[in-house]
Amino acid sequence: MTNPFMLPPTGFGPGSQPLDHQDEALEYMPLPQDMRTYSPRIPEIEDLGDADLTAAFALLEQVAKAAEEVSVHGGTRQFDLVGLDAANRALIAETMGSGEVSAKVRAIPAIAVQESVFAGIWTLKSAKSDVIEVAAIPACVTEAPFTPVRKALGKDTPLAPGVDNAPPLQIELADKSAAYTPEVELHVINLSLLPHTEEDLVWLDQAVGEGAVTILSRGYGNCRVTATAVPHVWRVQFFNSQETLILDTFEVTKVPEVACAAPEDLSDSAKRLVNVLEAIR
Repeated sequence: MTNPFMLPPTGFGPGSQPLDHQDEALEYMPLPQDMRTYSPRIPEIEDLGDADLTAAFALLEQVAKAAEEVSVHGGTRQFDLVGLDAANRALIAETMGSGEVSAKVRAIPAIAVQESVFAGIWTLKSAKSDVIEVAAIPACVTEAPFTPVRKALGKDTPLAPGVDNAPPLQIELADKSAAYTPEVELHVINLSLLPHTEEDLVWLDQAVGEGAVTILSRGYGNCRVTATAVPHVWRVQFFNSQETLILDTFEVTKVPEVACAAPEDLSDSAKRLVNVLEAIR
C-alpha cells in the first residue's frame, strides 16, 4: 500500500536559499536582561583589623529581632547610628548593602532613603540624622508625601490644543482623593489602556502637580513612583529593561504596594541577617 505522506521537494522553505548581497539577516528584538535577584553576600570585614565591633554586632542583632517583630505586628523600629565609631559604622554599611528600592523625601532637611539587601530594612540619611529603620516603608515616606513641590492646578489648568480626554480623568482623581479613607479599595487609572494625546499627559501633569516623595524600585526593569500634590494620588510608571514605558498609572492610596516590603519579606530578612552575622563573627 502506498504511503500517502510525501516529503516536500528540496530547495523550498525558510533558510533553504542563500542570502544574496542585497538581503539582510533577520534582526530580532533585544531580549530583556539585567534582572536583579537576591544572591547570598558575606560582608568583607578584613580591612577593619582588630577594631572592637561589639556595638555593631549588638545593633544588627536588634535589627534582626525588630524585623521579625514588625513582620508580625507591623509598625516601625528605628536604630540611631550617631554614637558609633567609624569601624562599627563601616561594618553596618557593609552588611546592609543596597537593595532594590530607594527614595528621596524633599523635607527640611531632605532625607535619602535606601533599602538594604534585606527587604524592609532601610537606611535613612539626612543633615541631622543617620538611622536604620525596620518597616514595610519608612515613616518619613508617608508623613507628608503630598506637600507641593510643584502646585496642582486642578481644573484651572489652562486648556491647550490637543487636550481631549484629560479633564474627566482629573475630575475622577479629585473625587477619589476627596473620598479617600484607609478602608477604601485601591483605585487605579490605567493611562496605558485609555485613549490620550501627548497634550493630555502634559495637562494632567500640570493638573496634579508634584509632591515631596519620589521612589524608585529596581527589579525587572524600573518602577518610578511619584507623589503628586493631590492628597493620596500617586503616579506609578513601569519601564522595561530597555527603559521603555510599558505601564503608566495613577493610584489613589496611602502608598503604592510596589514600594513596600511584605510581612513575608521582613520575616525572611530577619532570618538572613542572623545567618550573615553568624558567618562573619
